[in-house]
Amino acid sequence: MSGKYEVIGNNKVKITFIIDNNKFEEGINQAYKRNRGKINIPGFRKGKAPRKIIELNFGKDIFYEDAINIVLPEIYEATVSELNLDVVSRPEIDIEEISDEEGVTITAQVYTKPEIEIPADIYKNAEYTPVEAVVTDEEVNAEFDKVKEQNSRMVSVERPVEDGDIVTIDFEGFIDGEAFPGGKGEDYNLTIGSGSFIDNFEQQLIDSKLADDLEVNVTFPAEYHAKELAGKPAMFKVEIKEIRKKELPELDDDFAQDVSEFDTLEEYKNSVKEKLSEAKQEESKRKMEDDLIAFIISKIEMDIPEVMVENQVDQMVNDFANQIRMQGLPLETYLQYVGQDMDSLREAYREGADKQVKGRLVLEAVAKAEDFIITDEERDAEIARISESYGMEVERLKEILRQEDKEGLDMDLKVKKAVDFIKENAKAI
Repeated sequence: MSGKYEVIGNNKVKITFIIDNNKFEEGINQAYKRNRGKINIPGFRKGKAPRKIIELNFGKDIFYEDAINIVLPEIYEATVSELNLDVVSRPEIDIEEISDEEGVTITAQVYTKPEIEIPADIYKNAEYTPVEAVVTDEEVNAEFDKVKEQNSRMVSVERPVEDGDIVTIDFEGFIDGEAFPGGKGEDYNLTIGSGSFIDNFEQQLIDSKLADDLEVNVTFPAEYHAKELAGKPAMFKVEIKEIRKKELPELDDDFAQDVSEFDTLEEYKNSVKEKLSEAKQEESKRKMEDDLIAFIISKIEMDIPEVMVENQVDQMVNDFANQIRMQGLPLETYLQYVGQDMDSLREAYREGADKQVKGRLVLEAVAKAEDFIITDEERDAEIARISESYGMEVERLKEILRQEDKEGLDMDLKVKKAVDFIKENAKAI
């Protein structure tokens, strides 16, 4: 087997290769065995007609399409490997010729990963703006406010309704004196100030008391989803059945013991401050790396096949879909809730995907330029880390890793070395 390719555009090549007669014959035999049960030939039981008889009745090429589909993937992958092409797109396949003497000649148009060359004086002198990882008292207090909110409780009160209260109400809506469908609710819990009800409905409940019967007048928005209600004034009869307020815990040693492993509030505060500091340091580190890669990208020209960005968008959308699916929410349902469609979701990811693709290419180019080597010890340590994260035995993971998986793992490790190398040589501005 042999193949060749020619460049037909920016990062686009046309591969030409041949499925030889022997391999093609294997494919035809497999196609015959798969399809003979579907073919009726007079004088033969269904599925028992010899291949030659079927070909005489329906033409020699009856099994060609299936045969090519059967053997093509293996031959294509072998050709790409032989030509040492780093393909980043699905192939556009054309069958050029089927010959009794030569076999099947096929062409495949594909995009390949661009070769990025970065002058050493750029990636060895990348610039970034440092950010101090300082934790302020306001940030510590904000963290405590979150924990207090999480540990708050709702208590019933007998005073008039105030902003922020949760009221339990019965209500029924009327337009022109007539009740309308969907306008009635019982034992509904409404947070005053949440903006979950239309117009100024919630504000009109402020200062009302338990057992009060109110008339609340509102106007439906002109763009309201129920067209028969859009833009119309309505009156709601409302009964206040319960008023509750949020009660926050006291910030003391008892609170610290309830929400943490510490005995005193001081110890708990120190722990919170330390965790916030660690998070800020990690954020500062990420920003430094992002700044350095963005600096390098700004100094070079990169012609990236659009398919690479689309592939990255695919991955990001799939990752997001898996995250919300683990929370019991299908992606389609989520999109309906937020008023989005798949096109707008993909568009929201596109800028980030473009940065990720370019950043990865930059780091791979630096790794190649510096000729980083991955030792067996480094590789084994990474495999051990991965196996632990998946709860898998190290030896089992080693067994199932394919050669391309090992190559990808090595490249990931080289990329990490490239990040460290750029940071070590970077300049703060």
